[in-house]
Amino acid sequence: MNPIPSGQADPATRDAEILIVGGGLSGALLAAQLLRLPGSRRVLVVEPRSELGRGEAYSAVELGHTLNGNAARMSVDPDNADDLTQWLTRHIAEGGWPESDRQHVPISELFPPRGLFGVYVQQRLAQAQAQGRAQGSSLTHVRGEAVDLETDADGALLTLADGRRLRGAVAVLATGMFPAARTPQTRSSGLNAAALDPWDVAAMARLDPQARVLIIGSGLTMVDAVVSLDQAGHRGPIEVFSRHGLLPHVRRQPPAWEDFLAADPSLRSPRQLLRALRRQCRAAQAQGVDWQAPLDTVRAHIGRLWSQASEAQKRQFVRHVRPWWESHHHRSPPLSAELVARLQEQGRLRVHAACYQGLETDEEGRLAIRLRYRGSRDSVLMAGDALINSSGIEYDWRRVARPLPQQLLARGLVTPGPLALGISATADGAVHNAQGQASACLFAMGPPLRGLWWESTAVTDVAQQAKALAARLVDHQP
Repeated sequence: MNPIPSGQADPATRDAEILIVGGGLSGALLAAQLLRLPGSRRVLVVEPRSELGRGEAYSAVELGHTLNGNAARMSVDPDNADDLTQWLTRHIAEGGWPESDRQHVPISELFPPRGLFGVYVQQRLAQAQAQGRAQGSSLTHVRGEAVDLETDADGALLTLADGRRLRGAVAVLATGMFPAARTPQTRSSGLNAAALDPWDVAAMARLDPQARVLIIGSGLTMVDAVVSLDQAGHRGPIEVFSRHGLLPHVRRQPPAWEDFLAADPSLRSPRQLLRALRRQCRAAQAQGVDWQAPLDTVRAHIGRLWSQASEAQKRQFVRHVRPWWESHHHRSPPLSAELVARLQEQGRLRVHAACYQGLETDEEGRLAIRLRYRGSRDSVLMAGDALINSSGIEYDWRRVARPLPQQLLARGLVTPGPLALGISATADGAVHNAQGQASACLFAMGPPLRGLWWESTAVTDVAQQAKALAARLVDHQP
C-alpha cells in the first residue's frame, strides 16, 4: 500500500489535501466519510452542477422516476442498513412525500423518487459537514468541469475548463457513470432535434400525443423513458429495440433464502455459479418461494467471484450471460413495471430483438433507424416521430467523448480495466498507470472500477467503497 506523499510540498500551496473529481453520489459519499473521520483536513469537490450529491441519477424531479431498489436496500450508511428507512419514516411523518401511501407497503419496502433520494444524500452530507467543522475540517464545492490532471512529487494538479488549476495531495476520480451518447449523430440537424432525453418530460410534452416514439435499449433507462412519456401525456405507439429484446424483471420482496455461496466456497467460476443458481431457483419455486430469493443472496459475493474468474471466464460471462444477468438482477420498480406491462397489453408498446445500426431518413424524409432483426441477415428501416437513446452506460473510457478521460488515457495516468470496463486499479482504489504501476496520489471509486468488481454502481457498493477509501486516505494523510 503506497502512502500518500508527505513532506514533499508546502501544504500552504495546496488548495486541499484531497481533491474529489465528481460531486454526484460517489463524490458526496466519499466527502461525507472524510469529514466524519477524526482530524482536520480540507476536502475540495469539483462538480459542474449547482448541487452536490445528486449527479444525473438523482436530479430527476418527477415523482414517477423512482429508485429501482426499495428503502431497505438503499442506505448510504454502510454501518446502518436501515438508515434510509429511518430517514423516510421521519420525512413522511413531517409531511414530506404524501404520495408514498400509494405504494401500500411498509416504509422499508417503499421505492422513493430519485429526486427525494437526492435530498436524503444531501442531508447526510450536510450533517457530515457540521461534524467536520467541529473537528476543523472543511468541504469546498468548486463548480466547473475537470478537463485535465497531472501528477508529480507534490501530488495532483487538476485543470478546469475555465483554466483554473487546483492542487491537492491526492485526487480521487469519483466521476460516476458516463451515459452512452444520447443523440446519435447524422447529417441532418433536424433528426438530432427529434432525439429526446429519457428524463425530459417537458420536451416530451411538446410531442404530438399520438407520435410514434422509437427507443433504443430495453433496460432500466428505457423504463424511465416510458414513465416520462406517460407523464408527458403521450398516448401513441412506442417501439423498443435491443439486441436480445429482454426487459428488466419487476423487483419483488422475496423472503430470506440460505446463502448457498457462503455454504459452498467451492463454487468459483461463472459456469458453476449459474448451474448452482438455477438449482436453487428451481428448489425455491418447488417450495412456493419466489425465484428472486436465491438470486438476491448472490449480491454479497459478486466482487469475490468476479475477481476470482479468469479472463476467459469473464469474457464468456460478458458475451453470453450478461444480458440475462442484467434483466434478472437489475430489476424494475413495481409501479414502473406495471406501466410497461399495461402498455404492452394494450398493444401500444412493443419490444423487438434487433441490432441498431444507424440513424437515417426514409424515402419521405422522416426520422428512421436502421435495424437488423435477430435471426435475419438483412437490415430494415423503421420510421418514427421521435427517438430516445436509452442504451445505457458507456464503461469503456476509450469511447467516452469527455476531456478528462481522454487526457488521463493520453497521459498514461490510467489504463483500461479488465475487458475495457472502467479503469484498472488496486483493490484499495489506487489507479494503475499505463505501465501497470499503482499511483501514490490518484485513486478511483464507484463506476470507474466496474472492471475490478463488476458490480460497482449500486448505492451500497459505492457507500462501502467510500468508507474504505476514506480510511485509506486519512490513515496516510500528511
